[in-house]
Amino acid sequence: MVMNGENPANGDRSGPASGPGPGPGPGSGPGPGSTPGSASASGDGSAPVGLRERKKRLTYQAVSDAAITMFLERGFDKVSVAEVAAAADISKPTLFRYFPAKEDLVLHRFADHEDEAARVVTGRAPDETPLDALRRHFLDGLDRCDPVTGLCDVPEVLAFLRLLYGTPSLVARLHAYQGRSEAALARALGGGLSDRLAAGQIIAVLRILALENWRRTDAGESADRVYAGAVQAAEEAFVQLRTGLEPAPRPRG
Repeated sequence: MVMNGENPANGDRSGPASGPGPGPGPGSGPGPGSTPGSASASGDGSAPVGLRERKKRLTYQAVSDAAITMFLERGFDKVSVAEVAAAADISKPTLFRYFPAKEDLVLHRFADHEDEAARVVTGRAPDETPLDALRRHFLDGLDRCDPVTGLCDVPEVLAFLRLLYGTPSLVARLHAYQGRSEAALARALGGGLSDRLAAGQIIAVLRILALENWRRTDAGESADRVYAGAVQAAEEAFVQLRTGLEPAPRPRG
């Protein structure tokens, strides 16, 4: 399963070439766009990764894969950590060294998306504003049917998100993840109070847009059918972010 926003192989909007995969968060395995055991540390080819780190990432992915398969089959609350450890052929203490909480076995797939908005802002072109960069990035995600945007009708992705949003403890853990996303974005914007306020609004908008897209696809609409409305909603949301909650006052006279 891929929650990393990799491009569909054929470039259309029918969903990724594979289902949701470990990665997130909303990351994948080692990270968005990366392949376990590949030669990049962050999925962007910026730094080589040693054998130990590659093995560690493979273990993360294997354990998360085993856990999510069991959760999807039987339900999150009906599978124990001991059962996951046994399925992954590791000890329970070893599992907790990789995943401090049971919920992290699922949220691991979002891990590398945690600072995605911040990376978009810091990596933007010199003549591009932070909000324009984030808008462009989200619209690009919709065009790719990136699962993080909620616009993905691949059955495995829908099943994963149904598990996530249908399990209260996972939703609570997701809120903590989103809080860290917000903090990272605030730092990228400058770290002041106004930056923290802006980051909170931006992360909330991205969350609501993705949730609405997922609700529609989960209800049976295809990603192609939802696409135009998702783009329109995103455009309106970014206009609202740019202009504020109230229209600008008109000059008198």
